[in-house]
Amino acid sequence: MSQLPRLIVVQAFDLDEEGTPQPAEEPVQFDSEDRARRHAVALESKHAGVIAWWREANPELGDYGEPTIIYQAGEVRELD
Repeated sequence: MSQLPRLIVVQAFDLDEEGTPQPAEEPVQFDSEDRARRHAVALESKHAGVIAWWREANPELGDYGEPTIIYQAGEVRELD
């Protein structure tokens, strides 16, 4: 059985008026965990929270594995 490709993503969050984390910008995809981690660290001081994560994914078939957190800081939302 072949392994699915990895989807590696960084998402930054800012807090809304109620203090709930909301996406600050569009998520950014990366080709390596190391690059995603470095980008997340760079965003950490500019936003209320940031998370870098990966999951095996085949969007064409709708197949998505469980997310694995690479880096997390501050206030973020739960991963789906």
